[in-house]
Amino acid sequence: MNSTATERPGSVTVIGLGPMGRAMAEALLDRGYGVTVWNRTASRADDLVARGAVLAPCPADAVAANEVIILSLTDYEAVHAVLEPAAQALHDKVLLNLTSATPEEARAGARWAAGLGAVQLTGGVNSSPSGIGQPDSATLYSGPREVFDRHRQVLEALTGRVEHQGEDPGLAALSYQLGMVMFWTSMLSFWQAVALARANGLKAADILPYATETADSLAQFFAFYAERIDAGVHDGDVDRLAMGVASAEHVLHTHTEAGVDSTLPAAVVDLFRRGMAAGRAGDSFSSLVELLAKPGDPTEEGTDGRVREDGLSLR
Repeated sequence: MNSTATERPGSVTVIGLGPMGRAMAEALLDRGYGVTVWNRTASRADDLVARGAVLAPCPADAVAANEVIILSLTDYEAVHAVLEPAAQALHDKVLLNLTSATPEEARAGARWAAGLGAVQLTGGVNSSPSGIGQPDSATLYSGPREVFDRHRQVLEALTGRVEHQGEDPGLAALSYQLGMVMFWTSMLSFWQAVALARANGLKAADILPYATETADSLAQFFAFYAERIDAGVHDGDVDRLAMGVASAEHVLHTHTEAGVDSTLPAAVVDLFRRGMAAGRAGDSFSSLVELLAKPGDPTEEGTDGRVREDGLSLR
């Protein structure tokens, strides 16, 4: 097993060999890059070393090996835990930080890197590990444009589509989290529908056509409401919150009848009722955007904070 890391043209360091980090290292090897790797559990690198990767014995050696350092770790706390002992080696390095974070964490990370003479390019990977190296997978980046352009070939080896969103290192993290809030809530809604279906003797496969049809229809709703929201238009000419809350309550009651956990539909009903209490009964349900933008605002919520036995706030 190789245990030393040496600089070579067209080489990159990958720190963190979870499923995503491993996929990135494999994609780079597939494209002929020299790859230096480090992982706290060294045995995770065995297959990569067998393919020609170099296993660095410590983070400092991994950082020293190459200009471009790809970080694929759990969070920024892990990034600091790994890199702080290697701080002296970070000067003039490019940290391609693909670790999930909040926008503020990404900005703080970029400032920390700059203080050590390094530069951070924040990335949000919109792909599962199986999509790494594929032409249709995508990653959003933010940070210095010059760094993005100079290392674009490496970036495109990881995902076929790359986009620079701006100089602010927090923008890519924001875009990633925007995608994640839609992904997690969408998938949870499918799990919720499956649980309700199973309680009524159906299988996930039975409802898949309807679930897919519903998901496919959302794009037109997004486009329609995005234009109105940006224009500040929440007129109840197409839909009204009062109608929406009735529908949401029917969903909740269906879960209650079936004996299925109702945490998610109850949260939806609660939000609708908050909108009603804020005087928006005749507005479009898109007006809930304004409610979400002002959490805890009594002028919007109109609530005293009391909670009913079913877990819904009293309005």
